[in-house]
Amino acid sequence: MKTPAIFLSGIIVSFCLGFVVQSKIADQTNTKSSKMKKVTGIGGIFFKCKDPKATREWYQKHLGIDAGQYGASFEWLHADDPAKKGTTQWTPFSETTKYFEPTTRDFMINYRVEHLEALVEELKKEGVTIVDKIESYDYGKFVHILDGEGNKIELWEPAG
Repeated sequence: MKTPAIFLSGIIVSFCLGFVVQSKIADQTNTKSSKMKKVTGIGGIFFKCKDPKATREWYQKHLGIDAGQYGASFEWLHADDPAKKGTTQWTPFSETTKYFEPTTRDFMINYRVEHLEALVEELKKEGVTIVDKIESYDYGKFVHILDGEGNKIELWEPAG
């Protein structure tokens, strides 16, 4: 008679453990999905150089980057929606540009984001330095922040 009781106890314990594990997995999934997705990709690489025109020409000649006055745009397709296009911008700036201020770095990275307004509010709560106000253009919304080492970062929510 002990064998059926042990067997039944084992089934009950297994069921309870399975329920607890399933609940924990569901909690973790809900927590992850409820968190805001922040950076979705690299929107652009910007760097200072002595002669942007000569730099663009060098990259065109040696690496095939066809860059105009505002740099080059690399097109790609979204992995989760191949019908949807995205771009990553590459731009050399004059070494005297003020665009990277308040930092003195020779580079700035532009990150693609979703829901820029909500993200800025969350970053403010987290104590992140917001350099300027969100600006909107026909190709998206932008704002600049400083990372933990004071590097200026551009956040971009593409239009559409």
